[in-house]
Amino acid sequence: MNRSIGVCAALLLATAATGTQTTRAQNAGQADPTATADLIKLEAMMASFRASNAERYAIKPPNGIQESRYVTVGGIEQWISIRGQDRKNPVILLVHGGPGDVTTPWTYALFGEWEKTYTIVQWDQRGGGRTLHKTGDAIASTITVDRMVKDGIEMSELLLKDLHKDKLFLVGHSWGSIMAALMAKARPDLFYAFVGTGQVVDPQRASLVAYKAVLARAKALHSAQATAELTAIGPPPYPDYRGRQALRLWGNRFEGSDRFIGGELGFALAAPGYTPADVLDWINGQDVSGRALYEQTSHLDPESLAGEFKVPVFVIQGEYDFTTPTALAREYAAGIHAPAKGFVTIPDSGHFALFMKPETFVAELTRFVKPLLPKK
Repeated sequence: MNRSIGVCAALLLATAATGTQTTRAQNAGQADPTATADLIKLEAMMASFRASNAERYAIKPPNGIQESRYVTVGGIEQWISIRGQDRKNPVILLVHGGPGDVTTPWTYALFGEWEKTYTIVQWDQRGGGRTLHKTGDAIASTITVDRMVKDGIEMSELLLKDLHKDKLFLVGHSWGSIMAALMAKARPDLFYAFVGTGQVVDPQRASLVAYKAVLARAKALHSAQATAELTAIGPPPYPDYRGRQALRLWGNRFEGSDRFIGGELGFALAAPGYTPADVLDWINGQDVSGRALYEQTSHLDPESLAGEFKVPVFVIQGEYDFTTPTALAREYAAGIHAPAKGFVTIPDSGHFALFMKPETFVAELTRFVKPLLPKK
């Protein structure tokens, strides 16, 4: 997509996200000058928010760390962000979901409690966000599960060297839980533990389990509309997108994630150091990475994620996760073999519990992982 058109598209999304909906005619493919002027005014407003957020969310302690840069991993330049109140704290590498759904543009406002206890590393994976911007869409042919896992291992090695740590904690969300599980299996020497959330278990079973769970939730909430629509589409598989769309719509609504997903965009457009072009790269990356990995992840062998681990494994799942069903995550945690393991749900949350209830999540994470740290 043309960069200037993309900037306007991202700003139009921001207008919708903030509830301002203006429809103006376009003639012969040319944007209405008044609409263009409105977008310019909106961008100036967002630039002011970015400047304010840069000060509000700055890491200020003298021993803190706040760095964002490109590093060479897997033969390409990949973007990382490192934030924490004390460099001496243990390091968490957050492996984002999607695929391609980078978290760097919008989590600056959510992880304040995390940054008190941990140094948080976020990474725009191959095919996502600012990494995609650097490489372009031509990188799509290299986006494979195997290559991504190798990137993750190389990234972990680099972080341990640069941050002067012996090991780090690996947190994988959704698609990232696939990568993180495979990374932990391949190189257990790099990690204190693997923590999965929005845990992918068995993509081929997930839709049917999710359908049953969403329908049960609809009935428990006495939602006649949801119950009727879900009953009408019946259980998967579906012959077209309509069934999948209805299941996802009600699942997101019952998780509360529909509201959260809209809020991500507002945070991203107001992110310190970011531009609407960066937001467009975030959106484009989900398309590029999703197309590259859809078939690979849809037919993933669930045994590759389960079985034996040589590091502790903990699963922290939203109570009502209808995207990667909580029932399967509980089953997964019970079935693996690891030096230590645990499973807990975050009440009144779903697939995005990590972000929607970050304080509760990090408290549960710390309860699991604190005993694994070397004694001072």
